[in-house]
Amino acid sequence: MKKLIAALSVTALVLTGASSPAVATTQQTQAPAKTPTAIGFGGAVSSVDPDATNIGLDVLRRGGNAVDAAVATAAALGVTEPYSAGIGGGGYFVYYDAKQRKVFTIDGRETAPATMPSNAFVNPATGQPYPFAQLVTSGVSIGVPGTLATWDRALKKWGSLSLGKALTPAADLAERGFVVDPTFRLQTLDNKDRFSQVLPTAALFLPNGDAPQVGTLFKNPDLAQTYRLIGQQGSSAFYTGALAGEMAAVAQNPPKTPNATLPFFPGYLRASDLAAYKTIDRKPTKVRYEGLDVYGMAPSSSGGTTVGEALNILRPQHLRQQSTTQSLHTYLEASALAFADRNAYVGDPAYVDVPVQELLSRGFGAERSCLIDPQKAATKPVPAGSPDGDYARCPQGAGVEARQDVKGQSTTHMVAADKWGNVVSYTLTIEQTGGSGITVPGRGFILNNELTDFSAVPNPQDPNRVEAGKRPRSSMSPTIVLRGGKPFLALGSPGGSTIITTVLQTLTNRLDRGMTLPQAIAAPRASQRNTASVTAEQAFIDQYGVALGSYGHTFTPAGPPGSSASEIGAVAALEFLPGGAILAAAEPSRRGGGAAGTAWPFRVR
Repeated sequence: MKKLIAALSVTALVLTGASSPAVATTQQTQAPAKTPTAIGFGGAVSSVDPDATNIGLDVLRRGGNAVDAAVATAAALGVTEPYSAGIGGGGYFVYYDAKQRKVFTIDGRETAPATMPSNAFVNPATGQPYPFAQLVTSGVSIGVPGTLATWDRALKKWGSLSLGKALTPAADLAERGFVVDPTFRLQTLDNKDRFSQVLPTAALFLPNGDAPQVGTLFKNPDLAQTYRLIGQQGSSAFYTGALAGEMAAVAQNPPKTPNATLPFFPGYLRASDLAAYKTIDRKPTKVRYEGLDVYGMAPSSSGGTTVGEALNILRPQHLRQQSTTQSLHTYLEASALAFADRNAYVGDPAYVDVPVQELLSRGFGAERSCLIDPQKAATKPVPAGSPDGDYARCPQGAGVEARQDVKGQSTTHMVAADKWGNVVSYTLTIEQTGGSGITVPGRGFILNNELTDFSAVPNPQDPNRVEAGKRPRSSMSPTIVLRGGKPFLALGSPGGSTIITTVLQTLTNRLDRGMTLPQAIAAPRASQRNTASVTAEQAFIDQYGVALGSYGHTFTPAGPPGSSASEIGAVAALEFLPGGAILAAAEPSRRGGGAAGTAWPFRVR
């Protein structure tokens, strides 16, 4: 025990180097502290928000399990991160059951309404898709929400709390309010133009015509009342009855202001779509990498197959033996190859025959790996491969050579673990930051714009084309990594399609590049999604742009400096240490920094 305490002491020292209007008080209030790294026992939670993390930790300390804590944390994120999460959206829930030593998943992705036509995004006058910005802030982008059904399913399968008890802390938080931080104000201002054109959204999030000031208290009594209603009546209060009718009504006839300039296309959501919604229990994806079992989310998400395929592509490359620049080049090339296959083959498996087994086969990964030129970046986009079971070995002279080293925004993710060894990795979203921008009047939450994840142009060969009842392809990548059948890592991130590369880069940083988990999270990011130019944070371009440019890589900044779009992802993660301790880690600075904690923190003496 003394050796364990001594080891943890050293580790800790290293790792710590018509709506009711919202009430936004003008009094400056102290926000809870954000701690991006924590080590301790008895369970852990990591998310982007300290209020949400603290609520999850309190559930654990009161005897709740990881699922209870995850649902309570997610509900709190619906209060403090309303532009990224909430009951108006969907997500994917990955769960490790310690007794069974097995990983399970829930697909809570939104679905297209039953009456949605395949050409819903196409302007009949031109035959071309409507501009993306117009589709986002409209009823036509709104899918059937799955988040609440996911919480209900997870609690009934694995939780110890009722839905009502799990929602109570978040309802209390919405009622008493949270302290506005710079990220919340920035995201509100980024969406001010479109929010101001939706009556209930403007009333809730733009009191007096402006985003709430930093340091003021933001209350959402409508959401508190909605949570309490669901807590009393169960999920049926959301999927049937008055609330379902209200969601359908605003989707079909968005409550725009008289001077609105956006067209606000009417949507197809009906109360019957909500009543018919069901989550799906799916078998997780699994690949073996560096002696570890990496589990992810199967389609309708492309996260598990694309991260898994990329790891299989990287496996023969032996990143650990490569220089920093060489390993980053290899990572970018593997990402592009995996994205080519994602785009060609992955969609909702109820509508598309997705070759999951072949996409995740070592043979296919090795065949694709042969295409990586160690000296030169391939011209993008690269073509998709053929996951047909017949795979060739690399021709002589191809493969890995040593080369001398040369001197995103929507969605949210959280992780939770308990004292019994159960683990949750959960990504949830309303899609773009601010979702559809359409708040359900008097209910306190924004509806998603998830259907814009479909391909806009109808194409019978496209696995992600619009179809009634279908789940749009997602990039969410909640991941759990086992070592010897027990948890080693749990992680995920927001960020649209950059989620996949963020999770992949964090994994390779930790497993191949010798970084600690906090270092792996903090490192600058780049995202190659089979495009001519690599999207990257400015810090990555500054540090590696010249060296990687010699391979032929070109870079585009992720967004304007200082904007929320200039950052890629916001990882929340756990690492399970020897002796039963847990390292909880979150972003040190992205999105204003995240919040990690453990039920019983380890104290350095």
